[in-house]
Formats: sequence, structure tokens, C-alpha cells
Amino acid sequence: MRPAKRAGKAPARGPVRAVAAVAALAVAAFCYGTTESLPVGLLPLIAGDLETSKSAVGLLVTGYGLTVAAVSVPLTKMTGRVPRRYLLSGLLAVFVVATVVSAAATGYWVLLAARVVTALSQAVFWPVAVVAAAGLFAPEVRGRAAAFVFTGGSLAVVLGVPLGTWIGQQAGWRAAFLGLSAIGMLALATIALLLPTTDPGENHAATGTAPNVRRYWTLVAVVSFGVGGVFTFLTYITAFLTEVAGYSEDAISPVLLVNGGADIIGLACSAALVDRGPRALLAGAAGLLVTALLGLQVFGDRPLMTVAMVALLGFGLPCMATAIQARVMEVAPGSTDIASAGTSAAFNIGIGGGALVGGLLLPWLGVRATALGGALLVACALAVLAAESRIAARAPRPEPAGRTPPGRSAQRPERSG
Repeated sequence: MRPAKRAGKAPARGPVRAVAAVAALAVAAFCYGTTESLPVGLLPLIAGDLETSKSAVGLLVTGYGLTVAAVSVPLTKMTGRVPRRYLLSGLLAVFVVATVVSAAATGYWVLLAARVVTALSQAVFWPVAVVAAAGLFAPEVRGRAAAFVFTGGSLAVVLGVPLGTWIGQQAGWRAAFLGLSAIGMLALATIALLLPTTDPGENHAATGTAPNVRRYWTLVAVVSFGVGGVFTFLTYITAFLTEVAGYSEDAISPVLLVNGGADIIGLACSAALVDRGPRALLAGAAGLLVTALLGLQVFGDRPLMTVAMVALLGFGLPCMATAIQARVMEVAPGSTDIASAGTSAAFNIGIGGGALVGGLLLPWLGVRATALGGALLVACALAVLAAESRIAARAPRPEPAGRTPPGRSAQRPERSG
């Protein structure tokens, strides 16, 4: 990846410095991703130590996701004028302090409050971090830079949560949170040292290359349907593996490891392809996800086919996530930070909505139906994406001659792809 030529007040000096800054952002993404889901692995330990119910500990994850979805856009707007180095360093400082408070919590409500504060910082981190990373490199490879940040989030699922769970089992759940705070501190120091102190508007990735309001809102709908479909199944994958595929509980972790390994491969492949055509990659990823979910519906009682389809699902999801972010940086109608916050909120809505849809299907049609329900939702995302050009081509209402609507500026025509 080539570093961007345009620099701010304290430019990253050379490619090594830029790559190191993006690596620190990926490490920070790893910390946030691990922290979000870690209570699931430590659920019995936290519940026993704080003398609360397991369902209450589960709410630490649900409430975290809902907080991120609700405040991403407004908080990103509020912080839109803060130079990226100061903003990201401040967010990570909040993360470190809140995670230490989580580790020291003597009661459930203190832990819940610390989790909410962490979620507030994460709500701004994701949309700002990917755009900041993209701005460090030449425009033609900025999708690849953003994909590198996503690698941290994927490693959180594949490595961070299992490792944090193991540490919690060996040394207590508080040790796992303290370890994350230490890693977060390392990322904070690196970002504070290496990230340029640029004003948000000076970054070439601050605005879309082909802004289009209709295409952006179409993308938001695609995110909601696509992610919702995946998590309609993924939320209940453990029950599917045991009740439909016939795997024992001991075999679940290896199967999920296959899914995680495919996730990393999907990220690597999508990083190589995303800058050639984000919309095409998004359509291809959605097609893979529909195929995987339909395959699970049809062949779910065949263990080897189930593993193959779970791997395909793991491959397709990061391809979709990478393509979504790159597409945001094309069609964002205004600030890419705010547009990214909107798709981040839609992503979290999809996760929660998918879990809800799957939960409704479970008692009615059984766990196998979660795969079919998920496939139908992702197919809806594909249909919306196919209709994007027609939606964008709808002629706006004509304005009176000689009058320009307040706040409206001419939009540049969109590039193909």
C-alpha cells in the first residue's frame, strides 16, 4: 500500500510509519471486538463472582450492542471537527480506563456502567478509525487499508474471545479485562505517536468519491437485511450443530475454528479485491452467503457439508463487511465518518434483528429454519442491491427555475463499479 501524498499538520513520515499507525488501529479494533463479546465466554465466572444471574450477564453484551447502534451517528457528528489523532487517542483512553473499572467492579451495576462507557467510545471508534486508516494511503488502495483495520475485529472473534475466556478460567475473569486494557494502552501510545494530526476535512477519504443519497440509503438497507440474515442463523449456530448436524458439544469449538479461519481468509481475499469494485464484491459476497445458508438448510443433517457451508459463511461475511465500508467511501452523501456511523448502526441493528428473527423461528419451525430464514433475508439484500441503479435514477422533483435549494450542492456523477 502506498502512503497518501497529501499530509496534514503532522504527517506520517513514510510507508513504515503509516503501516504502523494502521496496525495500531487494527490492534485497537481487536480490543474493542474482544471486549464486546468477552462476557459470553466468562458468563458463569462473572455471574458467580458478582452474585447475579447469567441472563443479567448476557445483557452486558446485548446492551453493549444496542448502545453502539443508538449513538454511533449522533456522537460521530458531535466529534466531527476533532483532529483524528486527538479523537482516536481520547477514545482509546476512555477504553483503557473503562476496562480497568470493569476489572475492578465490585458489583453488577458498576460493571454495566463501565460497559456502557466502553460502548460509547466504540460507537465513534469504528467509523472514524476506518476512514482515518484509508486516508493514510493513496485513494486507489484505501479500501485495502480499511480492510486491514477489520482484521483486528475478526481476530477478536477467532483469537481474542477464546484466549480471554481461557485467561479468565485460569486467573479469574478480571485478569482478562486487565489484559485487554494493557493491549489498549499499547495501541493508544502508538496512535498518539504516529497518527497525523490532520483536520477531518483535510483527509482525502473524508468525503465520498461519488456522493449519492439514494445509493447510500440503499446500502444501509442492504446492510440491515444482509447482516440480519447472517445472524438469524449465526446466533443459534451451536444449537444447529448439535440438534441438526449431530455434532457433540466437544466438536463445536473445532467447527467454529474452521469458521474463524475462513473469516481470516475472506478478509485477505476481500482486501485484495475490494478496490477493483466494491459493489461487485458486495454482490458476490451476498451471493456466497445465500448459497451457504441455503446449503445449511438443505444439507444441514450431513456433518461434512455443514462444516463446508459454515466455512463458506465465514468466508463471505468479512467480504461483505469490507465491501460495505469501501462502498460507503464511494457513495457517502456527506462526511464519510457520519456515513460510516450510519452503516455501523445498521450493522448492529442487523445483528440484533437477526437474533430476534431467529428466536421467533426457533419455537415455531425449529432451529433448522434459522438457515432458511437467514437465506431469505440475505436474498432481500441482494434484491435491493440489484434495484440500486433504478432507485438512484429516479428523477427528483423539479425545482422552480432559477432557485437552488438551501444546503444542496451539485453531486458528481458516480464511477462505474
